[in-house]
Amino acid sequence: MHILLFWLLAVNICGAVAAIHDKRAAVRGAWRVPERTLFLFCIFGGCPGVYLAMRAVHHKTHHRRFMWGIPIIFLIQCAICAALWYYHPMM
Repeated sequence: MHILLFWLLAVNICGAVAAIHDKRAAVRGAWRVPERTLFLFCIFGGCPGVYLAMRAVHHKTHHRRFMWGIPIIFLIQCAICAALWYYHPMM
């Protein structure tokens, strides 16, 4: 359980840092973080970190793919966790 919490903390922090870095790079015209990378952070559990960082720095907020995709990925992950918990509860 502790490993899972550590993983989620780490992937959320890394995803948030990547989103903030991408925003700063976009402003400077520097190398950008690929959109695929941001979505991979989300798929691996970093949806809250990536989404909150994007909202905080106003990055990609006009891209429907991000504003709808990230919450949908998060809801699917929550549904999977709820189903696993319901059908295989920890003792």
